[in-house]
Amino acid sequence: MTTSRSRSRRAVVFAAVLLGLISVFVTRLVDIQVVRAASLSEQATELRSAPKTVYGARGDILDADGVVLADSVMRWDIALSPSKAKAGPIEREVDGETVDVPLEETAEALGAVVGLTGDQVLGIIEAALAEDPDSDFAYVSKLVDVTTYEAVQALDIPWVVPWRHPSRTYPNGSVAGNLIGFTGDDGDALAGLELSEDACLAGQDGLEQYLYGAGDYTPIPDSTVVLEEARDGGDLKLTIDSDLQWYVQRVAAAQVAATGAAWATVTVMEVETGRLLAVADVPTVDPNDPAASDSSDRGSRAFTASFEPGSTFKTLTAAAVVDAGEDEPGVVAPYRYLPSNGANINDSHFHEDERMTLTGVLVDSSNTGMSLFGERLSDSERFGYLEAFGIGQSTEVGFLAEDPGILHDWRDWDNQTKYTTMFGQGLTTTAVQIASVYQTIANGGVRMPVTLVEGCVGEDGELTDEAPAEGTRVISEKAAAKTSLMLEQVYRDGWLADRWNVPGYRVAAKTGTAQVPDGNGGYQSGYLVSVSGFAPADDPEFVVSVSIMDPVKMNSSAASAPVFQEVMSQVLKSNRTTPSGAEAPELPAHW
Repeated sequence: MTTSRSRSRRAVVFAAVLLGLISVFVTRLVDIQVVRAASLSEQATELRSAPKTVYGARGDILDADGVVLADSVMRWDIALSPSKAKAGPIEREVDGETVDVPLEETAEALGAVVGLTGDQVLGIIEAALAEDPDSDFAYVSKLVDVTTYEAVQALDIPWVVPWRHPSRTYPNGSVAGNLIGFTGDDGDALAGLELSEDACLAGQDGLEQYLYGAGDYTPIPDSTVVLEEARDGGDLKLTIDSDLQWYVQRVAAAQVAATGAAWATVTVMEVETGRLLAVADVPTVDPNDPAASDSSDRGSRAFTASFEPGSTFKTLTAAAVVDAGEDEPGVVAPYRYLPSNGANINDSHFHEDERMTLTGVLVDSSNTGMSLFGERLSDSERFGYLEAFGIGQSTEVGFLAEDPGILHDWRDWDNQTKYTTMFGQGLTTTAVQIASVYQTIANGGVRMPVTLVEGCVGEDGELTDEAPAEGTRVISEKAAAKTSLMLEQVYRDGWLADRWNVPGYRVAAKTGTAQVPDGNGGYQSGYLVSVSGFAPADDPEFVVSVSIMDPVKMNSSAASAPVFQEVMSQVLKSNRTTPSGAEAPELPAHW
C-alpha cells in the first residue's frame, strides 16, 4: 500500500516537472518565434547577410544598320577577406592526404592569376588589416575578363570572392570614337554621346540581400531577397554608317599624314534628310583606351571647333543674292575695292578690272566681285539669310560642347565686317554647319534638321526621342537650282578640275582657304583649307565637306580636293547612286 502511494507521488512529481519543462520550452519557443521573431531575424540578417548590387546593363550604341559601336560586357572585381586570409592556412586534399597550404603560397598563386606578385597580394591584406583589424573586404583586382575570373575560381580560395561588374567595350575601336565618347572604369559616362545621351543609355542598378555561410561568403540557397529591381538602359541608334565612317577616317588620316596637317574633319550628310552618315575627325580617339589620345583629340572638332570658313561661304552669299533677285546684271570686279564706307577689300591675286557674272565670281573666288553683289542686299536682309541657314546657332544635334560659332548682330558690324561676312570672314562656323548650308541648297532650298541620333530604343523595342524631321525653307527652289548650276561651273572650270573629278556624275562644289584666328586678335600662320559640295548635282543625294588645318606640305585647297574626290566617289558607289545623264548646261562667267 505504501509502495503504491510512493509510486503515485513520484509520477505526479515527474509529470509536474515534465509539465514545467514543457512550459519553459513552449514559453521560450513562443518568445523566439513570435514575440522576438522580427528582432532576432533582423539581428541574424545583420550578422550573416550581405547586400549585393545587381547592375542594370548600359544600353548599346548602334549605327544606322544596327552594327554595335558600344556595348556592355561582363567583367569581375576580385575581392578577398583580409581577416579570414590571416586566420590560418587553407586545407587541401593532396594525393589522398589533407595538407595545410600557407598564406604565402596561396597569395603567390592568386597574384600569378591577376597579374600581381605574391608580396603585392600580402601587402593588400596587411594594409587592410592595419586600417581595420577585423577587415572583411579588400579589392585585389578590378574589371578582370572571363578568363581571369575562371582562373581565380579554379584556385578555390575560400576567402576570395569575384563580384560581377558590367563594363564598356567598343568593338570597332576608333571608328566613330570621336562621336561615341567613352566611360570610366566605374561605368560613369565621361565624353561624347555616352555622356550627352546618358538618359537613354544608363541602366538603373538594383539591390539584393542574401544570407551567407559563417565560414565563407557562399550564399545560402533560396535566401536572396530582391530589395530593388534592376533596369537595363535603352539602345542609342545613330544615323552613322560605320563602314563609311571607317573609310572616311582612313582617307582623312592618310592625307593628314601626307600633307603634315594638324588635323582634319570630313562630314558626309544625306541631302533629303539632313542625316549625318559620317563625321570623321583626325586625329581621333579609341574609346577602349582614351588615355592614349591627347585630350584635344578626344572629341569632335566637326562640332566643337569653329573657324572662319573662307570662300566656301561665298556659296551662301550667292544663294541669298539669287533668291533676292539681285544676281543681274553682272559687276566689274577690280583687284581692290574701296567702298564709300571706308572698307578695304582685295582679291588673293592681282588682276585688271573684270566684267564678271555671279557665276564668274564663284569660279574665280573673287572677294571684290562678291562684295559688289552682296551690297545689293541690306545688312539686315543678308543677316536674315545667315540666320535662316543656321549660322551662329548650334545644330539640332546638340553635341556635347558644340560651338555655335560667332555671328554678330548686323547692327554691330563695323565697315569692314559688313563686307568680310560676304566671303567667309568676320564670323565663324563649324564644319557641320557648312555641310548644312550645302545640304540646304542641294535640297531645293529646304534646310533639314541636322541629325546624328535617330532615337532611343527602349525595352519594348519602340523608338523614342526621335529626331525632328520637318525642314524649313530658306531660299526658293528656283534660287537653289540656279546656285547649284553655278557651283557646277566651279567644279568643272575651277583650278582643281583635274584633282576632284568624280567620273560619271555631275558635281557642285566650292573651295576655300581661310585664315584661322590665334585667339589674341590676330591670325595663325597656317591656313584651314576646305572643299564642300554635293552630288549628283542634277539630283542631289549626298553632301561632302572637307576641312584640313595647316597642311604645311600643300597649304591650299589642293590638299582637300583628293579627300573630297575619294569620299564622294565611295559614297556614290556604296549607295549605288545612278550616274548623271546629260552634262550640266554652261553659264557664262563674264558679260
